[in-house]
Amino acid sequence: MFADRLRRVQERVQAALDEALATDPDLPVIQAMRYALRGGKRLRALLVLEGARLHDIPEDEAMPAAAAVEALHAYSLVHDDLPCMDDDDLRRGQPTVHVKWDEATAVLAGDALQTLAFELCCDPVLGARRIDLVAALAQAAGARGMVLGQALDIAAESADQPLDMDQITRLQAAKTGALIEFSAIAGAILAGADDRPLRDYARAIGLAFQIADDLLDVQGDPAKAGKKLGKDAAAGKATFVSLLGVDGARQRAEELVEHAIAALAPYGQRADNLREAARFVISRET
Repeated sequence: MFADRLRRVQERVQAALDEALATDPDLPVIQAMRYALRGGKRLRALLVLEGARLHDIPEDEAMPAAAAVEALHAYSLVHDDLPCMDDDDLRRGQPTVHVKWDEATAVLAGDALQTLAFELCCDPVLGARRIDLVAALAQAAGARGMVLGQALDIAAESADQPLDMDQITRLQAAKTGALIEFSAIAGAILAGADDRPLRDYARAIGLAFQIADDLLDVQGDPAKAGKKLGKDAAAGKATFVSLLGVDGARQRAEELVEHAIAALAPYGQRADNLREAARFVISRET
């Protein structure tokens, strides 16, 4: 079952991250890093491991890449939560890092999580193509990926007009989608294989993931979401829901999931976990 597979990934990735931060456990910055890495769906790690499995890369050999993508994701959340960004005080049902410690510690913990991600991607167990993996991760994280998306999001808050559909799609394809895309194609990169089917799959589920987030912000249960909801509407931000409506957004997300599933046809039944991951993206409550 997909739920069992996801649970095993969560356990194994958490163990890998704990091992990576086993030294100097009493340092506040290390404590903050470990705190930021607790919990989460580990969907990105699952995409890495399942993409690797499609290319006959053993899970142990792909694990550093799976842990790396979760470290980078955690860094992005720590920084996004800062007062100078989204100014959130709750994440995964717990105080955000800058609330539990302070802003300086949060900035440093986020910086260190980002560099940890690249350190993990340099693990020799990843093989001869790990430099290609590092390059792909840098592109997904930087000014053509997550950083671009966050910059566009901040700029939109002070724009005279709300973003239109094309602009929102571009923003979210960078802010949310770039790291999901990297996660899905990491196995193909390590194998030196054609990544086009997985890239197509990832771009579809990346947008579907964001639409699901927009729907949760409108209709979700704060207790399950583990964070404040309704912030986008309160700020007057344009979202997929504000432009398409609840029903239209849900239909678009379902269409994207079907597109993602169709993109996996070349892999046959071996990609069933990725198909279930696509369905999970729009059925989750967090």
